[in-house]
Amino acid sequence: MESRYDFRTIEKKWRAEWEKNPINKEDAVKPKFYCLDMFPYPSGSGLHVGHWRGYVLSDVVSRYKVLQGYQVLHPMGWDAFGLPAENYAIKTNTHPRVSTDANIKNAKRQLHEISAIYDWDKEVDTTDPKYYKWTQWIFVQMFKKGLAYEKEMPLNWCPKCKCVLANEEAAGGVHERCGTVVTKKNLRQWMLKITAYADRLLEDLNKLDWSDKVKKMQTDWIGKSYGAEVDFKLTGSDDKITVYTTRPDTLHGCTFMVLAPEYEGLAALTTAEQKDAVEKYCYEASTKSAVDRMTNKEKTGVFTGSYCVNPVNGKEIPIWVADYVLADYGTGAVMCVPAHDERDFDFATKFKLPIIPVILPEGEDEGKPLTEAYTGDGIIVNSGDWNGMKAFDAKKKIPHLMEEKGWGRKTTNYKLRDWVFSRQRYWGEPIPLIHCEHCGTVPVPEDQLPVLLPDVESYQPTETGESPLAHIDEWVNTTCPVCGRPAKRETNTMPQWAGSSWYFLRYTDVHNDKELASMDALKKWAPVDLYVGGIEHAVLHLLYARFYTKFLYDIGAVPFDEPFTKLFNQGMITKNGSKMSKSLGNVVSPDELVEKYGCDSLRMYELFVGPPELDCDWDDSGIDGVFRFLNRVWKMVYANKASDKAPSKDEEYIVNKMIADVTKRVESLAMNTIVSTFMESTNKLMDVTKKEGGLSKSTLETLTVMLAPFAPHIAEEMWHELGHENTVFEAGWPEADESKLVQDSVEIALQIGGKLRGKMQVAINVSKEEAIAQAKEALASRLEGKTVVKEIYVPGKIINLIVK
Repeated sequence: MESRYDFRTIEKKWRAEWEKNPINKEDAVKPKFYCLDMFPYPSGSGLHVGHWRGYVLSDVVSRYKVLQGYQVLHPMGWDAFGLPAENYAIKTNTHPRVSTDANIKNAKRQLHEISAIYDWDKEVDTTDPKYYKWTQWIFVQMFKKGLAYEKEMPLNWCPKCKCVLANEEAAGGVHERCGTVVTKKNLRQWMLKITAYADRLLEDLNKLDWSDKVKKMQTDWIGKSYGAEVDFKLTGSDDKITVYTTRPDTLHGCTFMVLAPEYEGLAALTTAEQKDAVEKYCYEASTKSAVDRMTNKEKTGVFTGSYCVNPVNGKEIPIWVADYVLADYGTGAVMCVPAHDERDFDFATKFKLPIIPVILPEGEDEGKPLTEAYTGDGIIVNSGDWNGMKAFDAKKKIPHLMEEKGWGRKTTNYKLRDWVFSRQRYWGEPIPLIHCEHCGTVPVPEDQLPVLLPDVESYQPTETGESPLAHIDEWVNTTCPVCGRPAKRETNTMPQWAGSSWYFLRYTDVHNDKELASMDALKKWAPVDLYVGGIEHAVLHLLYARFYTKFLYDIGAVPFDEPFTKLFNQGMITKNGSKMSKSLGNVVSPDELVEKYGCDSLRMYELFVGPPELDCDWDDSGIDGVFRFLNRVWKMVYANKASDKAPSKDEEYIVNKMIADVTKRVESLAMNTIVSTFMESTNKLMDVTKKEGGLSKSTLETLTVMLAPFAPHIAEEMWHELGHENTVFEAGWPEADESKLVQDSVEIALQIGGKLRGKMQVAINVSKEEAIAQAKEALASRLEGKTVVKEIYVPGKIINLIVK
């Protein structure tokens, strides 16, 4: 063992050894632990230090579990289909297969430098036909169960990229990637009926060890609400408009109605005088995203020229069209009660529409003018027979009264909408359906899966909005598997979400060519015990993964209905206050830092930068302190490796306190405080060395084992230098001896006039008088010629002598 810490030689040596002899060996006798990272899509810019943060955290937990005697599944793969990969290929003028393979190769090289204990034999790639065969198989099962259906939908459309966008990709009315103004386009889409699982997705959140924040995000996205459907007859007609409301208690205060610009019957409702204005307004609304329409404070709208009748009081009210109403929530029509809804209040104020209060806060008098909408509970007023009822109580009773009168019915509504599942792109899994003029739409037989994505030169989006696959006649034209007549393949492809909604299942049995995973493998490994990834996936990815798992459970393909038992969302690493981005020029690559300081230093610094659940700004300068710490540990082991000294009481206390604190913090994932604990404990051990002339070998062994999950290369080298032939990861995680955590004495700081002048050991139960007497004796030379005028004693902490 050299006195100098040569991290380059050490890390190269042990990385090669672990590749030949993995430390994480399968053992059927051991209990299992499945630790999973959200797998990355292989971007052209490779991995940056922000990616390392989550990967290091999950690897620390995995290595810790190995030391505890668990059989650990810690796999890695690639979310390689979809829009990001295709856009990168278009930008670099390369085929997505070529650019994706190159990006995977680079990212895999970087992941090897983290030295995570990934089992690369279980690697998955969503673009591999052996993998997407089962992605297609799942879709076929959903189609057979009636959960996949076809529908024409008005969708966000980027005319430059020629692709459908999710609402989140069209925030601000522009495509987030290219900046082009987004429009709406009606396109034939395949939908998945995720709404059929809305209640289970909501209720089963109670079973999960997830943060309250993520549970609330999913709850709000599903958006279950109880209310009533109310029928408003059109003036002069037997036709009606049905609205959904969660506040039927405010019906007497409804003074106008608003329709979404996409409302199906809008054209028929619009009078000739208002036709041009309504059409112009609807076109302008089509250029805005749903997110912008819902969040824009400035309300806009146009009167349709038509009226309807409020059923509870027979009053005629005007019908408007406004973009703050969305067609896919409720019925696309909203009864507006401006006195008790903020959006309606703003709209009514702007267009000078009547505002009639029908709920009065308890203790207030009528007649007080409203300056804003009142949305709380209170007593119902101006509402005929309902006057005097408590509003929130009436919300439950009034739907029954409405049913008796024939005005409407009690109902439940959800914000969650069925999943738009198809994409008009090339780089995705072909949807395994065939369109036959005689048999209709039929699934590709399971023994003919996978339907391979054809290898083509031209993959760019088309002007028509169709998938590029639609123009490959030799691929599109096929025969119907039912009747044998000529038929055509479905040309839309699946979204990127398809492959990532079930990949965690495939890891358990990645080489199985008979089923997506065997029941034995799933029972052995799944569900995932700890899932680590960014908060940005807290809604859609997690919701889709839960939906897929529940469906597969229902058809008997998996033995559980929730995929991720415990979830941890790591915070984002920013640089100069902004998300790391190649376009901003603020991406920090780990490559240079590994070269300068080594993998172990960067691993520990990734944990040290701040609480792992919080965002933090990257500062390279801090890694130098971690590097110096590892050098100190190395020198400590080098100086004491041949020691035959028995551990002192001080050593035993420091080591057992370190074991107890680190164990507790690993279990709670408080990783940044663990690094601090190591540093503090090492400093104390160095003080012991100075005082007692060295450390025991057992102390060094314990410290080495505990460092192993965090800085595995240096730990493995030190372990062997301490005389062991087996890997440090077979040593077992130490347990704290509670009896050694009882101290006879404690070190306190000695101050004169508030300035530190020394330290001393005192008995735990020492009296104030005795402690101060000992302090004066220890500081005698500094107190000569001075008079102590005040004595401050903080038990177990400090003694401060004020002198003159």
